[in-house]
Amino acid sequence: MNQPPAGHAPAPVTARMENHGSHMVKVALQTGNDLFARAGSMVAYEGFIQYEANPPAVRQIARDWMTGEGAPLMKCSGDGLLYLADYGADVVVIDLGGDGISVNATNLLAFDAHLEWGVERVKGLAKFAGQGLWNTTISGHGWVALTSRGTPIVVDCGSGEDETYVDPDALVAWSPGLKVKGKRSFKAQSLIGRGSGEAFQLAFSGQGIVVVQPSEDSSDRLRIRG
Repeated sequence: MNQPPAGHAPAPVTARMENHGSHMVKVALQTGNDLFARAGSMVAYEGFIQYEANPPAVRQIARDWMTGEGAPLMKCSGDGLLYLADYGADVVVIDLGGDGISVNATNLLAFDAHLEWGVERVKGLAKFAGQGLWNTTISGHGWVALTSRGTPIVVDCGSGEDETYVDPDALVAWSPGLKVKGKRSFKAQSLIGRGSGEAFQLAFSGQGIVVVQPSEDSSDRLRIRG
């Protein structure tokens, strides 16, 4: 068979980072424009691409990853096309365009190495979860690829006073400019979330977006580790 099956051949490159189907991202690598990606996420590549596991820049940031949720990263460099995936999860590609995003580390697949990034505590949650929730923040002009368990929804919080409530186990990412606070609901405990006891939600307000996956992560994101 000399021709690939219809609909499965690689498409021409049109952007630095783009979806190839819903479960894979294609990255156009060029010398000097490196990429950080989740270790083990490479499924294929074309050209000359090198990989460096746990590079110094990642080791420095990892010291701040106090919750143990930080996924190991590798640095990808060279010239060619790189294909990444994460066990068949849906992949969402975002061009930050100078803005920022706060990402659950378990949903972070890849991002441009020149972007500013770090690990920060989410303010407003300490009284609900001990030290609070830690997330990876990424900002600047460049590309980010996220994973989601199923096709996610992107909720525009607007700029009014109304709040948007999200189950923390379904949360993927949000605009870092949003205000976040925790809310407990005893009346809805049998309807929201899967844990026993009182229900817990995150309330977002302000101007920005929230990315929510249609499946609850099995891990307890608000449990303090370390």
